[in-house]
Amino acid sequence: MTAAAIYLDYNATAPVRPEAAAAVAQALQAGGNPSSVHAAGRAARARVEHAREAVAELIAAPASTVIFTSGGTEANALAIESAVAAGSRRLIVSAIEHDSVIEAARASGAAVELLPVSGDGVADLEWLHTRLAAWDAADGRPFVALMLANNETGVIQPVAQAAELIRAADGWLHVDAIQAAGKIGVDSRAIGADTLSVSAHKLGGPQGVGALTFGPRANLSRRLHGGGQERGRRAGTENVPGICGFGAAAKAAREVLEQMAVQAGWRDAAAARLTAEGAVVLGEAAARLPNTLCLAEAGAPAELQVMTLDLAGVMVSAGSACSSGKVKPSHVITAMGRTDLADCAIRISGGWASTEEDWNRLVQAWLAAHERRTTRRRAPVAAGV
Repeated sequence: MTAAAIYLDYNATAPVRPEAAAAVAQALQAGGNPSSVHAAGRAARARVEHAREAVAELIAAPASTVIFTSGGTEANALAIESAVAAGSRRLIVSAIEHDSVIEAARASGAAVELLPVSGDGVADLEWLHTRLAAWDAADGRPFVALMLANNETGVIQPVAQAAELIRAADGWLHVDAIQAAGKIGVDSRAIGADTLSVSAHKLGGPQGVGALTFGPRANLSRRLHGGGQERGRRAGTENVPGICGFGAAAKAAREVLEQMAVQAGWRDAAAARLTAEGAVVLGEAAARLPNTLCLAEAGAPAELQVMTLDLAGVMVSAGSACSSGKVKPSHVITAMGRTDLADCAIRISGGWASTEEDWNRLVQAWLAAHERRTTRRRAPVAAGV
């Protein structure tokens, strides 16, 4: 009997949790527009607000500050576009941000600077301190985007420390917590985020729904015009089924958050076996998400590694999943100074339904593929002897 395929690509999207699927189905069956005042509309509004409270609890934010969006990309764009609308004419984004942050910043019309990172992928706070101290008032209010945890390496960023520097300069800190939420504890207020984004499908909710929370120092603008939905910040009838699924996934993730920490041991055991055969772990010396392993093998293109593992029944990815299926050198690994490995690193990420056996199967599949690659490299030499 053929073994079942192993899914270790949770950072791209997590399988939908049963609780989320049930909530979506119930909302679809119930129907109702949450802006309507009749019974069906009021029931739909109650479901939306219940979900809003669950998402708010996941990130320790007041429910009144949670704005639902079409996903993490829109949530990031809403924060950036709001800052520019409020007068920020120069944006600092970390060099390892997700493309949805970097590209939104570049498209905003404001000048963009990249906050460098160390060889382990940790933001350089000394650089940030120096840059903010020299800020030109003509550039408006400083805006800094620093993700809570990187989607490729899992490296956790010193967001709270950065927030202290940014607040001293009266700046705006946006935190992309999309990969962190549901994997480690997230307290949006304790870390000093002025805006913070999350996404349902990264933690077992449906695709196509996300949220942005904002604090009192953020002047959040309306970017979609029409009705007064989402506290006047995002017009359009709410995606009630998606929002309900998001709420159910957020509640489930928060209730079992401590279980995610177990995966760090499985990941580290796998990493030890693979590095013994020459693999390189990116960000190994930094604090990381417990579910994420960024692994490189010099001379082995990431795309071929992903394909080989897929044929062996193990699904992983190369870098970010938001590149229209194209595999290209990782800007994250390049920013870490490892241009030699930027096109040969894969990302392995577990999640709520992963097991230790999944990680063991990964190790077996990777070692078998590595042995075949090594044999092929030696073949020409042997033939010429």
